[in-house]
Amino acid sequence: GGGALSSCRRASHHEKLQVAALPSKATLEFEHGVSLRSAYIVPEDVQAAGFQIDADELASIVESRDTKKLTVHGQLNGIADKLGTSLTNGIVTDKDLLNQRQDIYGVNKFAETEIRSFWEFVWEALEDTTLIILSACAIFSLVVGITTEGWPQGAHDGVGIVASILLVVSVTGTSNYQQSLQFRDLDKEKRKILVQVTRNGLRQRVLIDDLLPGDAVHLAVGDQVPADGLFISGFSVLVDESSLTGESEPVFVNEDNPYLLSGTKVLDGSCKMLVTAVGMRTQWGKLMAVLTDGGDDETPLQTRLNGVANTIGKIGLFFAVLTFIVLSQGIIGQKYLDGLLLSWSGDDVLEILDHFAVAVTIVVVAVPEGLPLAVTLSLAFAMKKMMNDKALVRQLAACETMGSATVICSDKTGTLTTNRMTVVKACICGNTIQVNNPQTPNMSSNFPEVAVETLLESIFNNTSGEVVTNQDGKYQILGTPTETALLEFALLLDGDCKEKQQGSKIVKVEPFNSTKKRMSTILELPGGGYRAHCKGASEIVLAACDKFIDERGCIVPLDDKTSSKLNDIIKAFSSEALRTLCLAYREMEEGFSTQEQIPLQGYTCIGIVGIKDPVRPGVRQSVATCRSAGISVRMITGDNIDTAKAIARECGILTKDGIAIEGAEFREKSAEELHDLIPKMQLKVLARSSPLDKHTLVKHLRTAFNEVVAVTGDGTNDAPALREADIGLAMGIAGTEVAKESADVVILDDNFSTIVTVAKWGRSVYVNIQKFVQFQLTVNVVALLVNFTSACFTGDAPLTAVQLLWVNMIMDTLGALALATEPPNNNLMKKAPVGRKGKFITNVMWRNIVGQSLYQFAVMWYLQTQGKHLFGLEGYHADIVLNTIIFNTFVFCQVFNEVSSREMEDINVLRGMAGNSIFLGVLTGTIFFQFILVQFLGDFANTTPLTQQQWLISILFGFLGMPIAAAIKLIAVEPHEKADTRRTP
Repeated sequence: GGGALSSCRRASHHEKLQVAALPSKATLEFEHGVSLRSAYIVPEDVQAAGFQIDADELASIVESRDTKKLTVHGQLNGIADKLGTSLTNGIVTDKDLLNQRQDIYGVNKFAETEIRSFWEFVWEALEDTTLIILSACAIFSLVVGITTEGWPQGAHDGVGIVASILLVVSVTGTSNYQQSLQFRDLDKEKRKILVQVTRNGLRQRVLIDDLLPGDAVHLAVGDQVPADGLFISGFSVLVDESSLTGESEPVFVNEDNPYLLSGTKVLDGSCKMLVTAVGMRTQWGKLMAVLTDGGDDETPLQTRLNGVANTIGKIGLFFAVLTFIVLSQGIIGQKYLDGLLLSWSGDDVLEILDHFAVAVTIVVVAVPEGLPLAVTLSLAFAMKKMMNDKALVRQLAACETMGSATVICSDKTGTLTTNRMTVVKACICGNTIQVNNPQTPNMSSNFPEVAVETLLESIFNNTSGEVVTNQDGKYQILGTPTETALLEFALLLDGDCKEKQQGSKIVKVEPFNSTKKRMSTILELPGGGYRAHCKGASEIVLAACDKFIDERGCIVPLDDKTSSKLNDIIKAFSSEALRTLCLAYREMEEGFSTQEQIPLQGYTCIGIVGIKDPVRPGVRQSVATCRSAGISVRMITGDNIDTAKAIARECGILTKDGIAIEGAEFREKSAEELHDLIPKMQLKVLARSSPLDKHTLVKHLRTAFNEVVAVTGDGTNDAPALREADIGLAMGIAGTEVAKESADVVILDDNFSTIVTVAKWGRSVYVNIQKFVQFQLTVNVVALLVNFTSACFTGDAPLTAVQLLWVNMIMDTLGALALATEPPNNNLMKKAPVGRKGKFITNVMWRNIVGQSLYQFAVMWYLQTQGKHLFGLEGYHADIVLNTIIFNTFVFCQVFNEVSSREMEDINVLRGMAGNSIFLGVLTGTIFFQFILVQFLGDFANTTPLTQQQWLISILFGFLGMPIAAAIKLIAVEPHEKADTRRTP
């Protein structure tokens, strides 16, 4: 339920959390003393709706684990009656009844933080220091201007600056507001969790938000408890309550301790629970009310860019101060010479103000506040698009990290394969048959009846799956894909699930987990006595057997000859990429008590099944794409080594020089041996691995080899590796809630190809921001140089404050929009990854920036010195016309440079431009407004309308920047990204 809280924030909340929880506990305990003396009275509205207990009373039972109160209300059955529900069939799904229940007990949603209004974002943008200084300048300029020249002549400068500031603020405000809405959608996506409930006696999946008190919810390993509730029935349930209590020790939940709290995680076992409180009435909901959600942390790239922005800002500030001194020293020197230092006229003040405004605007232009904006825009855009490509990004930074990933450690089951399993071969009593073969209509006739009976008893009772009747009255099998495959197989053998399950009583269950690699159950037989059933990884279960059922149906000792024959069958199944499971049972001795551990030896082997899990279509190609992109793919699986090798070959992961080893061997290796084993691109497959092996491998890759590692996982046991990795990718369908909580990206369709798409988008984000930085730095350098040199040599700045603000707007906000939203192209996956050490501003970028800046500066300087002569300008009007031409040319240089910036190395910058509507929109908008600004808004922008010829020449100078940029790209530079050659496969 706490999808909104990121894990890093959660740690710091623990202290607050304990503080929040304590007072409520104390007051509750005091109230209980009182409330139990006076009998509980049901509020009238609750009674009218047909219930016998109100929401707060219900919530308090679980919240304070109040056993007395639970007894007062008649334990579990009493509460179920008062809630108008059945522990076996759940609630009745009549629409009116559901609404009634909802009115009394609330919905399973958390109160959302207030949506910040658009104006708050505008206000935030206004709080920018440089903008405040500029506003002060504008107001001062308005006052002085109107007093000296009167309205409206004296107000033009001031109004122009104010208008520009408002424009900048509204654009920044809008983009931030849009982004906050996007995060909201993301939180909604995170809440789309399905839980299994029984309603009307039928198992069904409902959205977590639709849960109501009275629902009977089924929980299994890896689920997050979706609401507060009471334990109905189940086996060996172990719950991690650390997110609520801070206690790391897991808690056993059973009849004696029946309290389940929302937000906690099921670590082991499975159970059914009765929901008692939802939404804001749960422990977790109350906590969420105490803790307001913290802001999002900055992504690594934003932090890096803030550093760049600060440095440039300081350089800008230095130049601004210099420019102000150079511009103002003339007028102040003149006054000093005339001895009039103390008498100032309005015009003098205005002139100094103008100089000050220009200096401040130089700072505005120099500080690239568009950098963090570009990152956020680019990431938000990528996130939205990745949702359509079936990837839900939970942490913004993951997008960008994924772009520099150098290794992907992938699970096999469900990621590389489809996770739709079927039993295709079985070896029972030494006979191997093809299961999916239509030629064997009545399969059970091939084997002795006693063997089939035992096999069916084993499959139907020793399972975490269930055969249920769904709403249409058809059979439906629920459970993990492996369980489903086995149950389907049993139904094919004409087994009747209900009959087998009613015939015997399950008294103890040890669920499957990845360390034991087996699942065991103990049955109490109808005639007395106990029988244990066990199934799991073939070599492990077979090693525990000392007898087997032969083709006559007799139980005979398992000698070496038979044992090696069975092992050969397992090998043969595995080499066909089948996953093998062995089923076995043993009769328990007299005097066995259910408190004892289920024994690990002395079993009788019933049979071996081979389960096919076909490789997903497109995986082979995705692996090849990764290889060409310099990303090495490794497979980590719990399967046996032959199956793992067969599948890895099929996917193209295991190549001729690659090696595959088992977890046991991997654990024995010393750090030095690992150092030799992993990097030479050798270790491709790790089979029979434990979650700890996965964690070790990831850690080793990250620390010893400095790789950027992406890891996929779906089980609870994968959480440590997902957290350890640079990017954790959890599976949306097969993944447990615990895995999703620990991951940065959730792959909604569980498909390996989607992971490649995420990598592609990640690279796209990185490259887009590089393009933007290259574009922006060019403008910064030129604007600084033009105004500074001009101030030094002519005592006048050609670009006024309003003009610079407009340029700032083009390059910061609009430039970010245009360049940061370029979709990825396929060339991105042909380069080596950036890795951990890659520099952000590369030599290629420096080459483009320096080259383009020199060209633009040369054009500006030429216009400034030779412009009047070139255009034949004279008279008092000449200066303003020339300055307008310089401003116009400067803007067109940026427009064409923006197009050149679409590619950093390729000459063809027009490829795919027609398809990018945002880019085209920004360019058209810029040109349109530039035209308006020059031709009609002369008073504000200090411009004057230009002739056709002057327009053409301005545009031509701008356009010349493109062939120049192309020529610059031909200069070879030593790119430092290629230093990491060991990665290119």
